Amino acid sequence: MPSQKLTFTNAQRHELSARLDVPDAGDPAAYVLFAHCFTCSKNLTAVGHISRALTRRGFGVLRFDFTGLGESEGDFEDTNFSSNVDDLIAAADMLQSRYRGPSVMVGHSLGGAAVLQAAGQLDTVNAVATIGAPHDPEHVTHLLQDSIEEIRSSGEARVTIAHRTFTVKKQFLDDLEAAQMSRRIHGLDRALMIFHSPLDQTVGIDNAAGIFEDAKHPKSFVSLDQADHLLTKEADSRYVGTVLAAWASKYLDAEIAPDDAADNTVSSADGDAVDGTVTVTGTTPYRTSVQSGRHRLVADEPASVGGGDEGPTPYDLLLSALGTCTGMTLRMYADRKGWPLETTTVRLSHRKVHAEDCRDCESESGKVDRIHREVEVTGDLTDEQRDRLLEIADKCPVHRTLHGEVKVDTTQA
Repeated sequence: MPSQKLTFTNAQRHELSARLDVPDAGDPAAYVLFAHCFTCSKNLTAVGHISRALTRRGFGVLRFDFTGLGESEGDFEDTNFSSNVDDLIAAADMLQSRYRGPSVMVGHSLGGAAVLQAAGQLDTVNAVATIGAPHDPEHVTHLLQDSIEEIRSSGEARVTIAHRTFTVKKQFLDDLEAAQMSRRIHGLDRALMIFHSPLDQTVGIDNAAGIFEDAKHPKSFVSLDQADHLLTKEADSRYVGTVLAAWASKYLDAEIAPDDAADNTVSSADGDAVDGTVTVTGTTPYRTSVQSGRHRLVADEPASVGGGDEGPTPYDLLLSALGTCTGMTLRMYADRKGWPLETTTVRLSHRKVHAEDCRDCESESGKVDRIHREVEVTGDLTDEQRDRLLEIADKCPVHRTLHGEVKVDTTQA
């Protein structure tokens, strides 16, 4: 997932730090604006997993640090819920001016309440999703319970949240009380998806019920069974991202790649040159996106050599090319002959052997790449037909390419 650092200016002229995640290949079909949780940052691990799931489906994702948090300028003590909403609108305006306005807004925890407030002010937004969001922003005051009396009497207090200390002023509490969430949610007029865990100890599940009751259709609810508030388990955040990507695509004018095209499909031309195949290797070793036409998949290396094991290795892909070509060639030949071939299973393995140990190899020194291919066919075939199909396996285009002279011309883009 290529990621670009950006900055933009909010209404108070503070420079806010942002990160734009985009698909590995091709321009985003639509943009998502993500609002992180209270006192969190754009770099929360769960946010990264959700963003990756969205970019795999062709979305671009903008995540940023609210004023006074993370790498953004400003003082947190001077912020409030309304300023968070203003920051979201400034982020959307930046997307609109540099790329395209956001089609989807996603908010985690208090960020979810903020997107519910902001979305109605943005014409480009078609869909909104909340993750563990409070029905009323004032719910956040339970995190400040031990300091509320001091804040109200002294005007401010130092509070510790998630092992970090912040100054919170009375205006922050007053602003939370002024939010009219039920009215905003009822008048949202956008498709709404609510993610919430029944085990959430920070923002109770009753908040999801309140949001759902206030909202008009279309609205959906997904229970994040066994998840905690911050989605600390990778499987939970990846699940949210995958479901979110599929749901949001329904409400977009742009075409979004389906799941199988995003992760599992590769196309090839039988014997013809393939134009438009692109591989992109980013900063995450050694994860590489492959796009051939409208088809995408991911290649990687196993964890044992420093990779993330998110996809097949380059040699796995090479064997896959030979195996798929073999199966397609036998299918084509059997159909042309009218033979009752049902399935073809091709098992392949690759290893390097010393030339002197390879009796049928032309090379006499060094190491030789040796691919073992086992072909299994099913169907009411005669022995003669099975033998002929084994001969035909050697005639598949990829097999002939591997045995022929190959020249790769490399130029710099």
